[in-house]
Amino acid sequence: MPQPPPKWARLTPPRYRRDVLLTNLSPSPEAFFEQTGWEAKPEGLCRGEVCVPSPGALRSDGKIDVAVVAERLSMPLLRDDPSGTWVLGPSALSGRAIDTAVVPPLSLSTFDGTPFDFSSLLGRKIILAAWASW
Repeated sequence: MPQPPPKWARLTPPRYRRDVLLTNLSPSPEAFFEQTGWEAKPEGLCRGEVCVPSPGALRSDGKIDVAVVAERLSMPLLRDDPSGTWVLGPSALSGRAIDTAVVPPLSLSTFDGTPFDFSSLLGRKIILAAWASW
């Protein structure tokens, strides 16, 4: 007979993914809550103690309008056309959201001291790894 989960496991709140893959933009409130942790309540969309007024997020057919939710909760919403899926990013209610994917002008010195301007790599994907000893 299987053992019940330990008490600490039952008390630990569920963990939610930072981003959510969707195949449609009108999930049921239950499915949306399971995927994101945001629950539709009369006072708005709530996650724990945080509630955000969200008129229009709950449609007349009882489904969630993800586009409205994304706008209200400052969540990025992107579509991948080839797969027909959507990704809903984490909420930026903390005010720490990226406004654009455009990198500001950046110039660093190479090992020999020559300045290197990142704009010379325009159109390419760049991975910038940084390290600090402290």
